[in-house]
Amino acid sequence: MSFKTDYGRVQGLGSAKDGTHHFWTQRLSAIALIILTPFFIIPLAYTLGLPHAQMLETYQHPFHAIVAALFILTCFYHLKLGLQTVIEDYTHGGTRTALIVFANLLCGALGFSGLFAVAKIAFSG
Repeated sequence: MSFKTDYGRVQGLGSAKDGTHHFWTQRLSAIALIILTPFFIIPLAYTLGLPHAQMLETYQHPFHAIVAALFILTCFYHLKLGLQTVIEDYTHGGTRTALIVFANLLCGALGFSGLFAVAKIAFSG
């Protein structure tokens, strides 16, 4: 039996304000993805049957390279936020912290790799 008050039990567990920021950030990244997806998919679909050199030429254009970079970064940021939400909802204890750190590192590494690939293509010409 604990003699702590309700306030004493919740003290130090964080502010309820953090969830609102996370919610809105995830919604804004989803809206950004809705806008960026057609600008990323249409040139990608156009280059699917073309030779490799023409694909490189398409993504050496600054507009396509910038859109691809923004799409990749936004996609992995949105993935990070979604994974964090799922992990927080369904895991507890030390496993939660380890999984959140792993998800953040994985999304960061994959986002950086995608950004590096786009930069390499964009600056290769």
